[in-house]
Amino acid sequence: MNISSEIEQFILSVLGSGDEITLSRNELAQYFSVAPSQINYVLATRFTVARGFIVRSKRGGGGGITLVRIAGGEDPISSQLKELGEMHTLPENRARDMVDRLVEASAVTPRERAVILASVSSKALSGCKESGELRLNIYREILIALMRK
Repeated sequence: MNISSEIEQFILSVLGSGDEITLSRNELAQYFSVAPSQINYVLATRFTVARGFIVRSKRGGGGGITLVRIAGGEDPISSQLKELGEMHTLPENRARDMVDRLVEASAVTPRERAVILASVSSKALSGCKESGELRLNIYREILIALMRK
């Protein structure tokens, strides 16, 4: 077994049947006697949305990593998470279209639609320089919350 596989197996064993863990990139690198970039590589290639994970990184303080297990499958929410993974910003009209697709697929209720759209509206994000990027981050977090087991 190569080092990347060992790191992956270790992280999976720490996660166990839980939905979320927070780890230190530097501590993992030290434990396995590898550079922190090796940990980044494992996270980027083995813990993807397609494989049912979201990785959030914190800068500074030892390189904290939060790993979230999401429900798998090709349901509309996970499909949209994959779609968001390829985007850098999310225009408001595109967000509206995406939420409408979730309603059509019965993945969210009309009331949830209203709450989501209010959260990512131009009005809510007024004054933000990078509102498209912020909208993307907010919408991604909403989808992750909907997918948690």
